[in-house]
Amino acid sequence: MTDSKSPRRRNLLKGAAVAAGAMSVPMVSVAQTTSLRFQSTWPAKDIFHEYANDFAKKVNDMAGGRLKIEVLPSGAVVPAFQLLEAVNKGTLDGGHGVVAYHYGKNSALALWGSGPGFGMDANTVLAWHNYGGGKALLDEIYKSLNMEVVSYLYGPMPTQPLGWFKKPVAKVEDMKGLKFRTVGLAVDMFTEMGTAVNPLPGGEIVPALDRGLIDAAEFNNASSDRTLGFPDVVKNCMLQSFHQSGEQFEVLFNKGKYSALSQELRSIIDYAVQAASADMSWKAVQRNSQDYADMKKAGIKFYKTPDAVLRAQLAAWDKTVAKKAEENPLFKKVLESQRVFAERALQWQNDYGVDFKMAYNHYFSKKKA
Repeated sequence: MTDSKSPRRRNLLKGAAVAAGAMSVPMVSVAQTTSLRFQSTWPAKDIFHEYANDFAKKVNDMAGGRLKIEVLPSGAVVPAFQLLEAVNKGTLDGGHGVVAYHYGKNSALALWGSGPGFGMDANTVLAWHNYGGGKALLDEIYKSLNMEVVSYLYGPMPTQPLGWFKKPVAKVEDMKGLKFRTVGLAVDMFTEMGTAVNPLPGGEIVPALDRGLIDAAEFNNASSDRTLGFPDVVKNCMLQSFHQSGEQFEVLFNKGKYSALSQELRSIIDYAVQAASADMSWKAVQRNSQDYADMKKAGIKFYKTPDAVLRAQLAAWDKTVAKKAEENPLFKKVLESQRVFAERALQWQNDYGVDFKMAYNHYFSKKKA
């Protein structure tokens, strides 16, 4: 009979206990990293590509190594305007761009950025999208196009300038016959105003201006315009416009790749979008205002777009959307949804909001004079 206190007996009992314990503990798999390859629709040096990387970093940091998004610049895999198809087909796992770049597939897509939006700014358009029915409508449009993608909209853009012109615009007639770059439904609006439009992607605009292929162009904001080289080839910028006064960014995922992620990782993406939206809007204030100040110091001339031109935009917009609504039931559906939301939301916003320009002038107008 073996003594239970002997070393051999104690070791046997210890081994049996360890084995029993191991059998009672469930197997825990080691989490593997899921890598997703994204492409933006922006040149690598543009602040917009930086925003795309900012979003990816938030996801990567929160996922703790279980999910990694890598963002390539425009053209690395496909041209900017082919992003949607590439994500749908799985050529790319996802991408970062704007809905207006898909305008050629369904005119209604431009309503998420181009045009007056019944007076909504970019943040109010995002409010409509997330809480006023816009998201369901965008999903419906993508479904009608057989696009198997998951779309997130975020990042309200500041109001975009009318653009960069060789000569300042003084009257509506100055827009007639100009070879002008824009995108989305703004193409139709400016065409209605008599402008000859060329919808070039971001990286091609300044070279076209430099070679005289176009007379004037808009892109987006002070930081992007400065980085892309607009001030190097044109010295006049017209500020304020309705052509893209409510635009935002879009993050796209291939639906199959997105659906394969755990619910926890999908939730991380949800909250990363919201965090990136706020962060981008704050960064835009800092960077755009600094680049605007630097360009003024460098001798770039900035002019306010005449009210007559702004009113002409609204009139041209009304004619444009009336035609599109007749041609496209989804366009009409989105337009009506925006109209209902804007009438209520902007009544509140306009009634409650104070005139911040009054306060600015109170503190700084004498100093500038």
